[in-house]
Parts: sequence; C-alpha cells; structure tokens
Amino acid sequence: QVQLVESGGGLVEPGGSLRLSCAASGSIFRLETMGWYRQPPGKQRELVATITSGGSTNYADSVKGRFTISRDSSKNTVSLQMNSLKPEDTAVYLCLAKHNNQVVIESIWGRGTQVTVSS
Repeated sequence: QVQLVESGGGLVEPGGSLRLSCAASGSIFRLETMGWYRQPPGKQRELVATITSGGSTNYADSVKGRFTISRDSSKNTVSLQMNSLKPEDTAVYLCLAKHNNQVVIESIWGRGTQVTVSS
C-alpha cells in the first residue's frame, strides 16, 4: 500500500506565504500525476494544481500566478508554494497521487492539512 502524508499547513495573514509538502511512502511502483486539492469550509473539494511525471503543470484559475507546484520524483514528494495568500484560500489541502501499481492506476489521498488565512 501507498500512503501520503501532508505537512506545512497553518495560520497565516493575508498576503503571506506557506509551503505545503506531501511525501509518499510504502510499496511504490511508479507515481504518475500528483497534485493538490482543497476543500473550503462547507464547500466541495476543488482542484488546486497538478503535475505530471514529466513535469507538466495545471493550475486552477484562482491560484494562477500565486501558487507553484513542484515534485521531486527521486524522493516521491510533491510541494505547493503558496504566495499572496487570501482569506478565500482557507481550506483543508489534500494531496493526491495517481499510483501505477502495474495492474491499475489507483488514486491515493492524504488526510489533509489545514490552511487558514486570517488577520
């Protein structure tokens, strides 16, 4: 089995920055696309950013120019640098990894880390 553990959340003032990290562990064969989603209070989960194994990135319009996703495939980690944070960025941020286990590509989710943007 593959597990994901997120870290780096917290409380930050508007305009501030945070860096989230997600580490995969366990019986990893190959991680395909990895990404970050978020779930604001009382709302549905939404895409934040994804990055393929080849390094191609995709961002939600609401975070373009402010957030940057990156990955270190040698360490099985994905990170999200969040700058110019706004109160509307407040959410639980969840890491997703598409794991190719040689049979199927399975979606693995982390448990999430809370990000609160408030003065």
